Amino acid sequence: MNAFGPPGTCGVTLYGYTVCAAPATFIEIAGARQFERLLIPVSPISAAAEPVCAVPPVPYLEKLNEAQRAAVVHGVGERANPGAPLLVIAGAGSGKTNTLAHRVAHLLVQGADPRRVLLLTFSRRAAQDMTRRATRIAAQALGTRADLVQALTWSGTFHGVGARLLREYADSIGVSPAFTINDREDCADLMNVVRHEIGLSAKERRFPVKGTCLAIYSRVVNTGATLPHVLEQAFPWCREWEADLRALFAGYVAAKQAQNVLDYDDLLLYWSRMAAEPSIAADLGQRFDHVLVDEYQDTNRLQATILLAMKPDGRGLTVVGDDAQSIYSFRGATVRNILDFPAHFTPSAARVTLERNYRSTAPILAASNAVIGLAAERFTKDLWTDRDSAQRPRLVTVAGEVEQARYVVEMVLEAREAGTALKAQAVLFRAAHHSAALELELARRNIPFVKFGGLRFLDSVHVKDVLAVLRWAQNPRDRVAGFRVLQLMPGIGPATAGRVLDAVAEAGLLPAALGAYAPPPRAAADWPAFTALMDEVGAARTAWPAQFEQVRRWYEPHLERNHEDAAMRHADILQMESLAATFPTRERFLTELTLDPPDATSGESGVPLVDEDYLILSTIHSAKGQEWRNVFVLNGVDGCIPSDLGTGSQDEIEEERRLLYVAMTRAKEDLHIVIPQRFYVHNQSALGDRHVWASRTRFIPEPLLGLFDVQAWPRIASVAPPTAAGLAAAAKARVDIAAQLKAMWD
Repeated sequence: MNAFGPPGTCGVTLYGYTVCAAPATFIEIAGARQFERLLIPVSPISAAAEPVCAVPPVPYLEKLNEAQRAAVVHGVGERANPGAPLLVIAGAGSGKTNTLAHRVAHLLVQGADPRRVLLLTFSRRAAQDMTRRATRIAAQALGTRADLVQALTWSGTFHGVGARLLREYADSIGVSPAFTINDREDCADLMNVVRHEIGLSAKERRFPVKGTCLAIYSRVVNTGATLPHVLEQAFPWCREWEADLRALFAGYVAAKQAQNVLDYDDLLLYWSRMAAEPSIAADLGQRFDHVLVDEYQDTNRLQATILLAMKPDGRGLTVVGDDAQSIYSFRGATVRNILDFPAHFTPSAARVTLERNYRSTAPILAASNAVIGLAAERFTKDLWTDRDSAQRPRLVTVAGEVEQARYVVEMVLEAREAGTALKAQAVLFRAAHHSAALELELARRNIPFVKFGGLRFLDSVHVKDVLAVLRWAQNPRDRVAGFRVLQLMPGIGPATAGRVLDAVAEAGLLPAALGAYAPPPRAAADWPAFTALMDEVGAARTAWPAQFEQVRRWYEPHLERNHEDAAMRHADILQMESLAATFPTRERFLTELTLDPPDATSGESGVPLVDEDYLILSTIHSAKGQEWRNVFVLNGVDGCIPSDLGTGSQDEIEEERRLLYVAMTRAKEDLHIVIPQRFYVHNQSALGDRHVWASRTRFIPEPLLGLFDVQAWPRIASVAPPTAAGLAAAAKARVDIAAQLKAMWD
């Protein structure tokens, strides 16, 4: 047992281990292993002070380790009244999700009202998984309270919860509760409309395209930085357009407000501005006794502002994350949120560190700890495990990218022959194009693989068509949706659609405006059915989800007319109709599908694979949260890790270091970091040989090499030494080459 201060000051028992509170600001609780530690801020202990009390062990917490249990029970007193703020630093593979689920369950078991528990995660699937786990644990502990799963209703993403709260407080903030939410493509289209209307598309010099404009706008909103700062740091080629961009963004905001639409960024921006009003913030805060946030290292400035406004004293607030895995600054996330969290409160928030890793072997963790240990600023933690192994991570030098691809393929096949499935192996890379040579080699060797990515469901034309009809019925002021819907009918182009939308805006009522409008002759046959549909669905005379069926039946002839592969697209729409039936209202369906869409569209089914196994290829960003038995990290060289684009500032370099750390900690048993020495220069002939030499990533300096198995591939076969007879014969030979060269010019 280790403690700060002189031993024997005070002693209690916590989960079977002795705790001594010394006259200092921290106590240390040592677990069964010397590396498993927990630091909890406490007040100095006087002779008359009460000893530190611990919650006695309970059956549903028995499988947790000491640090996990401490995180679960912290501040949970009688009747689960909100306790002091808590920061859980959860190292890679330390059981973070399990710990957070047990904390939610523990709150319910101790009497917390599930309707007053807010759980914020970064995907709806994560929220659902967390809710299922927590309610299962709580139901087992309580026996007869299996209905808790229906009561834990406030769990979801920041954007999803924000949309719900904005509708509830709509009257207080001057927003119509019937607002619709534009996805990224629709936002870019609206930005383009405004860009054209104010004459920016007619500039003599190249003005940023709609996607770039939207990215700049989003970065300003999410980071809280000024427009000049964002342009200087992230979009320097757009600096000359600052005044025009400011005008464009003002017009974009005005257009959204006129159409009663919000974008993704608005859901956080409106929520944060709403929470800035003291009376609303107080009401928001008192609605939830407990607020728990997962992946806090990935929050942006707006999200942190929202939490601190709702819980200014931190009572009932728990955030979980790992500063060493903060890798999403390009989305506006900032590692400062988690690093500065304890200091926002007086006294500082308690901090529990989960250091026991259940994923990787000890040599992999030793190398990973060393890499992140060189970070300029971090919460100190050293991951440890009882999974011993003699295999150190491999640092493999190869000649170039082609040899890198060959090495990976040969090692993957060798592992497969030894019993490791392809699915249990992954190849990770900093940027998507880094895998190009590998993909060619995999195809040549007939090795199946899956690369993370694909067409988003909502980017499909037919899906966007159907959703646009529902969105326009929900919000007649949504010009982007109306513009799309009107042009589905023959005879209606952009000009006619614009006139119809102007008539709708002037009339204020969608059915009345459509009924009074005289359509072009080619659209006359379809116009009555269309008007009746928008009247029926807009007024919600038919209950949901039957409204979706009405829209689908109206859309089917237009689908067949506009698409050759209508049958395949029709299957998507039928699938979406089944999905719609799982939502209670049209509003909830549109909101949730926009905020958390399926990853990809369906395709035409083909011949089944004989070998259902396949190798995983993924960017490091996409691999976060995943794990594989064998992991190969491509291009472990300066210029790739860190990327040339990620070395503009010290903060960017530190994030690149965290990227390598995330990649390394995905491996369970075998880790390969491959270092190509030569990269061919682009823009030369196909058989050109101009190239640059690369050096090992700066994140693995020479002092760390002892933690790796450093090797070159392929190994060079030794050359047989010359024989004595051969040397003797060569010694007798005499050739006057100098004379021969002079004779060339005689």
